[in-house]
Amino acid sequence: MAKKVAFFGLGNMGGPMAANLVKAGFSVCAFDLVPASVEKAVADGCTAAKDEAEAVSGADFVISMLPNGKIAESLYIDGAALLDKVESKALLIDCSTVAAASSRRIGEAAKQRKLRAIDAPVSGGVAGAEAATLAFMCGGEADDVEAAKEVLTHMGANIFHAGPAGAGQVAKACNNMLLAIHMIGTAEALQLGVDNGLDPKALSEIMLKSSGCNWSLEKYNPYPGVMDGVPASRDYSGGFMVKLMQKDLGLAMEAALASQSATPMGGLAAALYNLHAGQEDGNPDLDFSSIQRFFGEQS
Repeated sequence: MAKKVAFFGLGNMGGPMAANLVKAGFSVCAFDLVPASVEKAVADGCTAAKDEAEAVSGADFVISMLPNGKIAESLYIDGAALLDKVESKALLIDCSTVAAASSRRIGEAAKQRKLRAIDAPVSGGVAGAEAATLAFMCGGEADDVEAAKEVLTHMGANIFHAGPAGAGQVAKACNNMLLAIHMIGTAEALQLGVDNGLDPKALSEIMLKSSGCNWSLEKYNPYPGVMDGVPASRDYSGGFMVKLMQKDLGLAMEAALASQSATPMGGLAAALYNLHAGQEDGNPDLDFSSIQRFFGEQS
């Protein structure tokens, strides 16, 4: 008999993740407040739950992919109080990107009820969710992370145990802060070259074989027309939205404040993305590589 997964949050990331679990042979009972998202999940083979309690009834795994920590805490503790509805056999896996404090609160509340829970935020974007190549950064007990691999391996290619509860969120904040920094640096360097008469494709090829090579340049080039299949070549539509990068940089700055860490580059990245999103022709729904436009407009 197929194991049951209760899946909460069926947006651009959660929807494909749930669909991949169906393909892997799991029985997925899905719940979302957006009817269109539920309809898409049903079309992909999920079963729709009428409420949270029905979703988790008999579930072996409970997975959530939610917009923020307030919603995650409301689902598990404060509002729906899912922790009081799940069975003891269930392993709770929150894949939302939230503050580490939120994950720790959920983890502690689960522990008090003798339930198993881990935080497992992801990296890889919508394309990774669709291709089941996400990276999971997990916080929690080692045995629980190991048990979670039964489902995580069908949604991602890399699973890391970062440490205790909340550690996955800290790792995600560090990773995305670095991503923002090298995307900004790549866009700035490309614009400098173009402003001085260089072809962006030629400059990209030079930097790819030189010490300036980085993931943004190699896999996600932000300059239009240089690389096929990336948001820059489709007017920055799709991908990882600016407003999500703003959120993640905000979480990184919260973590830095809590630990009194020096993050001048991260702070500047946060300021630049806030400025870009608020420009008259800026759009928080554009892909984060659209920061290239910010530098183009300054030239």
